[in-house]
Amino acid sequence: MPHYLAIGQIPPKKHTAFSTADGLPCFEEFIGEEGFSSTGSLMYHTRVPAALTDSREWDLGDTSMKANRPLLPHHFRLHELFADDGVAKDAVRHRVPVLGNADVTIRYVVAHAVSPLYSNAVGDELVFVESGSATLETIFGAIEVRQGDNVVISRTTIHRWVPHTDREGPLRLYCVEGRGHIRPPSKYLSRYGQFLEGSPVTERDLRTPVDVLLAPPELADADTEVYVKHSGRDGVTGSVFVYDHHPFDVVGWDGQLYPYAFNYRDFAPVTGLLIQPPPTYQVFEGEGFVVCNFVPRILEYHPQAIKVPYYHSNVDSDEVMFYFAGETAAREGSGIRDGSVSLHPAGYTHGPGRQAYLESPKHTESKETAFMVDTFRPLEVASAAARCEDPAYPWTWSGRGPTASSRPAVDAR
Repeated sequence: MPHYLAIGQIPPKKHTAFSTADGLPCFEEFIGEEGFSSTGSLMYHTRVPAALTDSREWDLGDTSMKANRPLLPHHFRLHELFADDGVAKDAVRHRVPVLGNADVTIRYVVAHAVSPLYSNAVGDELVFVESGSATLETIFGAIEVRQGDNVVISRTTIHRWVPHTDREGPLRLYCVEGRGHIRPPSKYLSRYGQFLEGSPVTERDLRTPVDVLLAPPELADADTEVYVKHSGRDGVTGSVFVYDHHPFDVVGWDGQLYPYAFNYRDFAPVTGLLIQPPPTYQVFEGEGFVVCNFVPRILEYHPQAIKVPYYHSNVDSDEVMFYFAGETAAREGSGIRDGSVSLHPAGYTHGPGRQAYLESPKHTESKETAFMVDTFRPLEVASAAARCEDPAYPWTWSGRGPTASSRPAVDAR
């Protein structure tokens, strides 16, 4: 993030010997991007942060993907992925892959249980809270997250999810796992890294840790597991580290790299005489993809303005829309509903239904809310996602198509 924070106890000068007010010696750790050449933070531990006692493999389950062949749009009903089978699922070990490529993997999870400690060493994560609320506990401190939050967790941050299921039911998370860093769009930032005047997002909209988070004394020196995703020869793999202490031993930190949350309700949409293109709703950019939040807004005010997205062919990107609340006027009658994900691949012209397009000039307000990821490499479909696919979706614009039995299968080659 562009602005500097300092929390807890830190020495007046970096890279110097330091003890807490109680006399405990501290061990400095640098967490930085691009080696030592970009954004980072310095953390002060009361235990040695490298003190491993064991490591074992973590089976990530079925992560296989299939190419989108023959090329088709897709619709996945994510709520169908999680049946009540009596198993208390958590937000780390039970994520189900939906789509992915070399730059990003999109997963979904419905969590009731507290997750284990977790660190993604492959890339930053952007986790969208579809419903429910939770405490995100991290080595930087805790953040209370709620429905509609975009939660950015920087690479290697050790954290866990504590759902508030007794308050609002299960925690539904739509997880965008990058292979690099996820940050606010450069077009919103000054050359010094601050949000520009006129940006639809500002520093005031971001929620960050405000205090340190220490493990209770009885756990401070107990062996503690941390689930880690990391890169392997065949892609992303997993391990479980065991430390000789609880990693929540940071008494202070400072820097520009830390987790934060931003709620879509705080996004200030741009409106105009005619419809604005999707990049005006961009909230983040990653390596090989961008993210937009579509929010309720006053519609365009030209008397003949088309007020649903006009037909478009994204020649450079695959478009993934996650619908989580409100109305879906442009795709009315298509089967899209809350919890739906649509994939419209590059090379395919898509847009609203015929009647939605023709009737759109009479509308005055949009109540649609959606979370969009555009990727610049083709997305593949996870094998697990086939369990919730709507096979009729590709033909909803024409109203006719091949029967389910004659529809060509997706080619895995």
